[in-house]
Amino acid sequence: MDAFTPGSAPGEAKLRYLDADFEVVKPGRFVVCAVSGRKIALEDLRYWSVESQEAYFDAEAALKRWKQQTGTP
Repeated sequence: MDAFTPGSAPGEAKLRYLDADFEVVKPGRFVVCAVSGRKIALEDLRYWSVESQEAYFDAEAALKRWKQQTGTP
């Protein structure tokens, strides 16, 4: 979704993160990275945690969160 897609809702989307996909619970244009707080356009969303139900901006943010959750230095 983007600003030019008919029916795209402005603001933050609420998603349910699944193993290889996500389900839109509340329409929107972006989600927020759980680590950095950066906005992630839905079409750019590639990293998330099913267990934590969180989105990550990039692989570095996903790894950082995984290390925090597992206590890995």
